[in-house]
Amino acid sequence: MLGLFKKSSGNESSGPGPFGKFTLHELIATGGMAEIWLATDSKGKHFAVRRLLPELRSDSTARKRFINGCEVLEKCQGHDCVIGYLEHGKTDGAHYCVMEYVEGANLKVLYARHDPVLLDNVAQIIIDMAEALEHIHESGYIHLDFKPENVIVSRNAAVRLVDFDLSQQISDKPLKITKNPGTPTYMAPEQLSGQPIDQRVDVFAFGVTAYELLTNEKPFPGETSTDILRAQTDRADFKTPRQLNPDIPVGLEKAILKCIEREPDKRYGFLSVLVRDLKAALYV
Repeated sequence: MLGLFKKSSGNESSGPGPFGKFTLHELIATGGMAEIWLATDSKGKHFAVRRLLPELRSDSTARKRFINGCEVLEKCQGHDCVIGYLEHGKTDGAHYCVMEYVEGANLKVLYARHDPVLLDNVAQIIIDMAEALEHIHESGYIHLDFKPENVIVSRNAAVRLVDFDLSQQISDKPLKITKNPGTPTYMAPEQLSGQPIDQRVDVFAFGVTAYELLTNEKPFPGETSTDILRAQTDRADFKTPRQLNPDIPVGLEKAILKCIEREPDKRYGFLSVLVRDLKAALYV
């Protein structure tokens, strides 16, 4: 799971060695809430162990989010484009989650370095991302943090959606979220403005991500949440994907524009319809 977090300096953790029934070998990366270790079990099989950072073990909010992410991931198994889950629990005072190990990088890293894996497979990656989100919604959850950093792509272009810490169960009524711990660039207008939300915020985040991958620009740039919301609302300087990249198929542009409509009712209500339109536009 290389690239999921920023590279570690190597001194944030207790070091390699036994950890429950696993052996930690290499600290791959570390980030806001967790560290990722390359680990093996007693049979020598490789896994990725995600462990809550030591300094957050007494932080109840961080613990709840971490455990929530583990539980949601466990319930959302059964799709090739969602990271595989083995187990989660607590060992030596540390909350952890054991997942499949994928040698690759996240989309933000691939995008930044213009990696051939992304450039040569962008159409299939876009479809796979949509299918992963479709599975999460059909499993009864909103991801709530869909962005390039949370999409891992292997060396052979296999997609894995990760990080379910902020995910919420889909309910009959829109959710009212008091805090917005996600990334403003990928948040829908209703979320940025503190309005009730539903799974269509994931559709918006998908559209922003696809737009960015295909144009090398963000559709609604801004330094602050207020700036981004203003750009989403007035759209004075908004450029369509094909204005920035004429090679984008018309059908793909139409799908992306529908995803990033400011009004939720104008977006795709179901990811299955989006997946259908993407496949038709990309002749898959």
